[in-house]
Amino acid sequence: MSKPAYVLSVNMGYGHDRAAYALKELADGGIIKMNDYPGIPKKDKKLWTESRKGYEAVSRLKPIPLIGDIAFAVMDKIQEIADFYPRRDLSDPTYQVHQTYYMIEKLGMGKHLIEKLAKKPKPLICTFFTAAFAAEVYDYPEEIYCQVCDADMSRAWVPKDPKKSRIKYFAPNGRVVERLKLYGVKEENIFHTGFPLPREVIGDLQNSVAKKDLMRRICNLDPEGVFMKKYTKTLESELGSNSCEIKKHHPLTVMFAVGGAGAQRQLAIDILTSLKSTLKRDGLKLHLMAGTKKQVFKDFTHAVNKLGLKSLLNKKLFIDYYSDRPTYFREFNKLLRKTDIVWTKPSEMSFYCALGLPILMAPTIGSQEDFNRTWLMYIGAGVDQADPKYTNEWLFDWIKSGGLARAAWNGYMEAPQHGAYRIEGIVTGEKMEVETLPMIV
Repeated sequence: MSKPAYVLSVNMGYGHDRAAYALKELADGGIIKMNDYPGIPKKDKKLWTESRKGYEAVSRLKPIPLIGDIAFAVMDKIQEIADFYPRRDLSDPTYQVHQTYYMIEKLGMGKHLIEKLAKKPKPLICTFFTAAFAAEVYDYPEEIYCQVCDADMSRAWVPKDPKKSRIKYFAPNGRVVERLKLYGVKEENIFHTGFPLPREVIGDLQNSVAKKDLMRRICNLDPEGVFMKKYTKTLESELGSNSCEIKKHHPLTVMFAVGGAGAQRQLAIDILTSLKSTLKRDGLKLHLMAGTKKQVFKDFTHAVNKLGLKSLLNKKLFIDYYSDRPTYFREFNKLLRKTDIVWTKPSEMSFYCALGLPILMAPTIGSQEDFNRTWLMYIGAGVDQADPKYTNEWLFDWIKSGGLARAAWNGYMEAPQHGAYRIEGIVTGEKMEVETLPMIV
């Protein structure tokens, strides 16, 4: 059966691909990588490769004193998100917008792919702005949608002349809705959908899978019953009458997820060092998520061996590495269902708090992550990490207090779960019985 749209992504970091993967049910021909598809011209491939290498190199340099700070400050300044208040006209294109259009209009970036897709046109869903810009420049004959992947966005995501543009935006939260208006995007071209989450971890519009997972998770996150005793009626009204009488189905499970550029591998090693004794003694599982980064996997393996923890591998301690992104996303989503705490920088993973996953926030990398952090704290679903050298102390204090159970509940109640369903309804014209999202900014 033919699917209703083309879904375009790029494999720069994980954010754009993660959003695209959640829309795979809509994607005719699977997820199309604008920077890596069969038949991509060598010129396009070279442009994309140089761009990605630059991004990942700067991200890896970030932890290095002085050099990393300078390199990242320059890149971050180019991608800077202006202060929202006072509200004002921010529609003038930035240097990055002009640079993107130069690559499209003068160097032909994306022309080959857009013309190829135009031979059998379908609505186009882009999880990266360059793809949407190219589709408009080259007169793609169908609807063009662009999914924003963070809780706020820079002017780079909006075309040179937004008032004349026909690109339609899927906004993950209320702040992005309002930001798009400041950038000059017409209100009728803005859809407040929420970030698309994979259906396999939601279940359906009634959250059948997410609810079951949350019930089990709260049991692990609230061993003293502090949170459950206080909110028994509230929990039972949403999760069912026996939600506060569930038994443990798995040991307390923590996942540390390294970003696509592998910038925070040293932090994971610090956490592992702190939890060494706890892993040997108590009922804790720790997943070090290397994703598709082979060097990160090697670094983690070296650290495990150095700390004398090799005997715990694949029992209490796991190093998760995958050779390709589709496998990574599929297995990652399976693992999320058995995870109690996600420890990561506030990337697009911030939106996964909607599953009832508390987010332990590692230090941010870039303006967009600063805004993701603010959003997580605003809805009460994320908390900054304390000193990772003392994880074995503060993490369990937070669990005993019921604080992380509260964060899990806040994320489930406040963050949107049904972005993928709303997007399907918009693209296909089918009516979806989903609630209207509040304007959480």
